[in-house]
Amino acid sequence: MRFRQGRERRAATPRPDTEPSAELRLDVGARPLVHEPGGASRLGLLDLFGEAIAWILRKRARSALTALGTLLGVGAFVATLGVTGSAGAQISSRFDALKATEITVQDGRPPPDGDLSGDAAFPADAERRLGRLNGVRAAGVFWTVGSGDVMVRRTPERQARGDNEEGVSLVAASPGALLAAGASVRSGRLYDEGHNARRDPVAVLGIGVASRLGIHSAENQPAVFIGDTAFTVIGIIDDVRHNQDFLLSVIIPDRTADADPAFHGGQRNILIDTRPGAAQLIGRQAPLQLRPQDPSRLVAIVPPDPRTLRQNIEGDIDSLFLVLAGVSLVIGAIGIANTTLVSVMERVPEIGLRRALGARKRHIAAQFLAESGLLGSGGGLLGACGAVMVVVAVSAFKGWTPVIAPFLVLTAPLIGTATGLVAGLYPALKAARIEPVQALSR
Repeated sequence: MRFRQGRERRAATPRPDTEPSAELRLDVGARPLVHEPGGASRLGLLDLFGEAIAWILRKRARSALTALGTLLGVGAFVATLGVTGSAGAQISSRFDALKATEITVQDGRPPPDGDLSGDAAFPADAERRLGRLNGVRAAGVFWTVGSGDVMVRRTPERQARGDNEEGVSLVAASPGALLAAGASVRSGRLYDEGHNARRDPVAVLGIGVASRLGIHSAENQPAVFIGDTAFTVIGIIDDVRHNQDFLLSVIIPDRTADADPAFHGGQRNILIDTRPGAAQLIGRQAPLQLRPQDPSRLVAIVPPDPRTLRQNIEGDIDSLFLVLAGVSLVIGAIGIANTTLVSVMERVPEIGLRRALGARKRHIAAQFLAESGLLGSGGGLLGACGAVMVVVAVSAFKGWTPVIAPFLVLTAPLIGTATGLVAGLYPALKAARIEPVQALSR
């Protein structure tokens, strides 16, 4: 560093040749710190960043480890938003295909104690009415008989041990309800409108109940006893798109249940399967279609709008990973602060020499802030580059189109710089408070 003392513009007698020249240069570095008349000094930006870069390159390993925390934090920030943005369309389409097509209509004012002798909530032709709505694929009435806790036996004797299964859910459902549930048959078949109209004592078992009863096939039409009534098992279902409770239930035709007082009771519901994107509209139209005289009595349980649900899930994911990114940034900032503070303690004699040669406190503070800021900028830039590669790799593996907002990549180095400046603030102030006399006496 070259220290230059300017000429004073005042009249003076000639000085002896032995007196120091008006311009004194003391070589300490490569860039000049100019000491202006009157004791003021200034430090140019090129000088400042030149010195900071020289110190960083001198301690390469330490600088790389210091910038690692900022690199991870900024990289996690950019990668999180990039991956969630790329997955947005995929999440939306999956919600549309699965849960966004199920509607359940319930009686908002059910009769007390399950008394069905009064005004029924649903008309007898409810399924036909709902079928007229554009967007309805299937609909049907179902309810859980009694308390949902019945005894099912393989033999007529109640005392037979090993054949009784307590706690089985008994569901009465119309054929349309099974179609609306998207039930797939593992063995046998589903009952149809003919079974329902004749009130046949037939049953369809969910895969869970069938396993408990030891029934693995419906080919021979085994019988089960519900109470004192024998039912022929004509089918076993192993999967449903909607209403997973069917897999753990014994399902009988709804008119068969109506014909036997033992199977009365339970609140009736209607299950509707809609086309993708029609659930919100059908949810508003179904109560009016079923009870035009009193639509407020019915409550349609509609799945959340896929776009809203996607945004909520994306927001939760973003929040989680952004917290992790913030933690990484904090760790990186602590690392930069610690390294810069150690650097201050190691360079106390240098700081004292700079101060003795005319450097002011703000010059010393700017020097260390520049070093910490450059470390943060480098970490932010490398973190953004790494995050872009992560987003592209994940998208290629999943078959997605990578989506990265340009402002994320552009702001990543700025975030790293801000982290470095905040981390280096305390060490810089500590370095600026070092007095030349104390520093040089060490």
